[in-house]
Amino acid sequence: MKKAYKFLPAALFLIFIVGMMVLFFVLPKKEYSSSEKRYLEQAPKFSFQSLLSGKFGEDFEKFLSDQTAGRNFWVGLSSYYNYAIGNNGSTGIYLCKDGYLVNDPEKMDNLSRNISYINGFAEKCPIDTTVLVAPSTGYICDDILPDVHKQYRDDEHFEDMKAELPSAKFVDVREAFKKEYADGNQIYYKTDHHWTAYGAYTAYRELGGVLGYTPHTKEDYTVTSYPGFYGTTYSSSGFWMTKPDTVEVWDNPANDSTVITTITDNGNVTEQKDMFYLNHLEDDDKYPIYLDGNHPYTMIENSAASSNEKLLVVKDSFAHSLVPYLADHYSKIIMVDLRYYTDSVSQLIEQEGIDRALVVYSIDNLATDTNLGWLE
Repeated sequence: MKKAYKFLPAALFLIFIVGMMVLFFVLPKKEYSSSEKRYLEQAPKFSFQSLLSGKFGEDFEKFLSDQTAGRNFWVGLSSYYNYAIGNNGSTGIYLCKDGYLVNDPEKMDNLSRNISYINGFAEKCPIDTTVLVAPSTGYICDDILPDVHKQYRDDEHFEDMKAELPSAKFVDVREAFKKEYADGNQIYYKTDHHWTAYGAYTAYRELGGVLGYTPHTKEDYTVTSYPGFYGTTYSSSGFWMTKPDTVEVWDNPANDSTVITTITDNGNVTEQKDMFYLNHLEDDDKYPIYLDGNHPYTMIENSAASSNEKLLVVKDSFAHSLVPYLADHYSKIIMVDLRYYTDSVSQLIEQEGIDRALVVYSIDNLATDTNLGWLE
């Protein structure tokens, strides 16, 4: 009997392996993971060429990984196990205090190069160029980080950026963000890398002194909250027990004449008399409620704006929740995303009669972006 017990672990392991194999072949294959917010790998097509090149094996390994029975359970188990043994951040995301999921700091290898592209653009641009860079969540919310973590060197990088941008105006929001966070305001989402509507409002308020407008007070807005938001850090972390965020819409009821024209990825033109696309509340990713998410070119016209000026915004997705505040002060705002926009920005400025240019990026995206070389 004792001899039989010696084989029990091996027998259980064999049953587990066989069971997982059977489930892999029996269960239907999923196309999309709502937790990870991505499409899953499907069965690769076989060919002798792909087999000999090794591509078929690589694709099949990805297919097997994505379609493993109980994938969410295993991903979560791995994340929480690593957290339990002191390997917090093994996925590149820290599980922090107060339910925050925070990306570890990006390598800043390309930051100086991208800043030089922006400065070169500002130097040649016939209009004033302003740059706003969002600090990292880990830098602003440093009190919630685990005891062991990589260093967030935002102070060093911000001072370098200011020194390397002599031809542009640099809006430094570090102090304002630190103060608002210390006062108990949520500047960044807990499950997403973006700033919140309050964080975007804080940036809008800081921009006013440089861009020449008087910011609205918080009391000027009607704020509507929508719960149940799980963002990108959540989907990449595996920490499935994290509580969701709430997204907010700050709407100025005195301004109801804004019309948005968007040229989408496939060239279609859409118009909506609202800057908030609430249909995205039904999606897994709710952040595109702000200006419908990423597009090459978005134009916002406001006949009730406080000035006749036209503003160009060269941006990443952080600008999406910021621009609705700015729209109150400009008759036209044109947003371009250099990941998708391939025409000349300088020609656009001339054609549209743009009065000011604003560059808005997060520090992480600015350090990793490979498209700013097209800014001309």
